Amino acid sequence: MATNIQSSRLDFNNIKDRLRTFLKAKPEFTDYDFEASGLDNILDVLAYNTHFNGLTANFALNESFLNTSQLRSSVVSHAETLGYTPRSISASIAYVNLTLIVTADQRPSTISIPAFTSFTSPVAGINRTFRTISSHTAIDNNGVYDFIADDGTKSIPIYQGTVKTKTFFVGDATDRQLYVIPDNTIDTKTISVAVYDSPTSSTFETYTLLDTATSVSAETMYYSIHEAPNGFYEIHFSDGITFGKAPIPGNKIVINYLSTVGSEGNGGVAFNPTATITVGGSAYTLGVTTVSNSASGADKQSLESIRQNAPISFATQQRLVTADDYKALIIKNYSVVSDAIAWGGQDNIPVDYGKVYVSIKYIDDTSATTKTATQESITANLVNKLGVMSVAAEYVEPITTFITTKTTFRYNTDATAFTINALSDKIQTVINTYFTSNLEVFGKTFRRSNLLSLIDDVDPGVMNSKIDIELSQRITPILGTSQSHTVAFPVSLAGADDVNLIITSSQFNFDSVLCSIKNKLNSTTLQVVDNAGNIKLDNVGSFNAGTGIVSLVGLTANSIPGATFIKIKAVPANQSTITPLRNYVLDNDISTSFVSGLAES
Repeated sequence: MATNIQSSRLDFNNIKDRLRTFLKAKPEFTDYDFEASGLDNILDVLAYNTHFNGLTANFALNESFLNTSQLRSSVVSHAETLGYTPRSISASIAYVNLTLIVTADQRPSTISIPAFTSFTSPVAGINRTFRTISSHTAIDNNGVYDFIADDGTKSIPIYQGTVKTKTFFVGDATDRQLYVIPDNTIDTKTISVAVYDSPTSSTFETYTLLDTATSVSAETMYYSIHEAPNGFYEIHFSDGITFGKAPIPGNKIVINYLSTVGSEGNGGVAFNPTATITVGGSAYTLGVTTVSNSASGADKQSLESIRQNAPISFATQQRLVTADDYKALIIKNYSVVSDAIAWGGQDNIPVDYGKVYVSIKYIDDTSATTKTATQESITANLVNKLGVMSVAAEYVEPITTFITTKTTFRYNTDATAFTINALSDKIQTVINTYFTSNLEVFGKTFRRSNLLSLIDDVDPGVMNSKIDIELSQRITPILGTSQSHTVAFPVSLAGADDVNLIITSSQFNFDSVLCSIKNKLNSTTLQVVDNAGNIKLDNVGSFNAGTGIVSLVGLTANSIPGATFIKIKAVPANQSTITPLRNYVLDNDISTSFVSGLAES
């Protein structure tokens, strides 16, 4: 009989049970009634003591390392020791065209609107306020004034949030100066910092964020911002030695910023100005045309994201050389980006030296305008300033490869309290959670054995399980037009045989008949076949099992029932492991996946 205490778990009852088991194994306690004795109280004390000591030691050790910390304050602190500043809550951004039509005979040559000009938009039944964060100017064009954004276009960004101001006065130089903004809803990208000579002075100097610095001298004016343990933010200035010019005693510091609701501001469509513009004594209303709905609002950077990106950011050292450098800096600086990947031209297919390829996965519902603006900003602010000279960035769209899981399981009816339908639902939930937690981003591998282990652990009644895997990608043809398409799967495909179909497709109308694409048995040639099995088009392309490329030539789809795309489905050569390369992302095709069970008594 075992006499060793195993205390790998910190649950009080488990600890007490193990202590009791240990004592029962001793010959002097044979037939001893632990439940009705004073020794039971002593076991309580021992168990409580072990429990609390174990928890304390566990917490202390966990919080000492980035990978195991559970408290946000600990994770943020470890990240900052690596030079990584976690992203704050981010304001939702919409892009609008602003126009003012002035009918007065005497018109100014230019008209400007100030920073923080406000607009309102109903979002999910709540009126949200959006603002410009800089001033914008328009030139007279026969009474029509079109306001120009900072990048020279007419698409002006407006940010969801409320303007707030925090004022500080610089104290004695011998004291440690700490400037805390008591607001955890601040979007740190919207901060403006002005330092006045005195409390009554009207002249000021503008300080900028240190992260944007390319060089620092004794006269440059920078500040840094850090998340405090309580979730607020601290502004730090130079001490006059480390990074530029420092405010001096008697100066007044005025900080303006937007307080935002983050993702709750996404989805604004129509934006109405809250005030009129006065020109020549007359009030005029701004005309607002929405270019893109409000999007990109996000909560504070998650702990897992900080854990993943802080070490990578440390390795980048504010330069773009390796692929991980691009990923870390893009994710750190752009809240609209959910994931990113980069690879050198030497690793591209075809090889293209002198370029770095970047693929970006955006958060849901990000508009095309926002995507374009993000890519332009990355090029201007990161690639051109921090990248290797003569290396250009090429942006490519992510390619989603969908995985259909065909799951069958056997279960013992005597070992479970669930019906077959309930068990099937539980297993499908586990599958969906596996994809959400482990895939749907770049560089993540699907491993069937891991998923099967999770399924077998769903319920004691599940005896064994099996999963057949099918991959699919989507093409969007121009209806009624003969086109060619190339679908490249990220893995090798199964070879053609005389029993199983390797390539199939969803249905579409061809020649007024519902048809689908199938390969000839024991051949790589693709055909268009109707539901009765009649061949409507003998050769519409082929597939290459080794490269995973499916080539469609001269395909005409007249209509696609219930969809705008055709799924091209393929059986992979290795169903156990699906490893995507470069800009491929694996996702779950819930619409075609299924779970079925067979009872065993």
